[in-house]
Amino acid sequence: MRCADNNSPDFTSGTGTGTGISQPPTPAPPRRTGRRVTVAVYASDPILRVGVVHQLRQRPEIELVPDAEADRAQVSLVTVDSVDDETAALLYRLRHNPDTRTGLVVGTFESGDALQRAIECGVSAVLRRAEADQDRLLRLVLAIANGEGVLPGDLLAKLLDHMGSLQRSALDPRSVSLSTLTSREADMLRLVSEGLDTAEIARKTSYSERTVKNVLHEVITRLQLRNRTHAVGYALRNGLI
Repeated sequence: MRCADNNSPDFTSGTGTGTGISQPPTPAPPRRTGRRVTVAVYASDPILRVGVVHQLRQRPEIELVPDAEADRAQVSLVTVDSVDDETAALLYRLRHNPDTRTGLVVGTFESGDALQRAIECGVSAVLRRAEADQDRLLRLVLAIANGEGVLPGDLLAKLLDHMGSLQRSALDPRSVSLSTLTSREADMLRLVSEGLDTAEIARKTSYSERTVKNVLHEVITRLQLRNRTHAVGYALRNGLI
């Protein structure tokens, strides 16, 4: 799935908890010598936010910016359980702010597709919440401020494997398999095949109508099909639904 231009979610910014990643080497101090790194913390859960803020405010290298000034932060740190549509919308908005670089503190990536989506939405560094401590969180922020990318080795392997799979499918249409569609895409196409319209699919899946339209449009565009009917026929012929 690609990063879609959705409305920004109701995330809070300002302060939060640390979560972690495999320990990267300690980066050099931020290039802006003599100045602390300004950081805005975004979290979908106030408990996550409080935790990250508590970790960072103890470090003299960090200046936490208030909510009203979040857009001027050098580093935007987004803390979530997983990358869902609301998280992607926030990441997309942050990607278009030239003054900030984005790091992601995440509980889990459910698939390579979710990891790819985060990267496409502008995330330059990832830290696993389960591995986080104050030092790793600080190293992550300093690395982002210095323009470095940070990704655990196993996640990098997952991303490369996922990209390779997509490339093989694109080069050889006969290699289509179940992995061509995410479970959400397949579910929505099944509902289309049953004659449901956008509003009915949204109610069935508990997604917004806009999300349903975006998901189906993504499938049609990625597989180079004409419309929903063509997509359903294609999926049925290739055993995708």
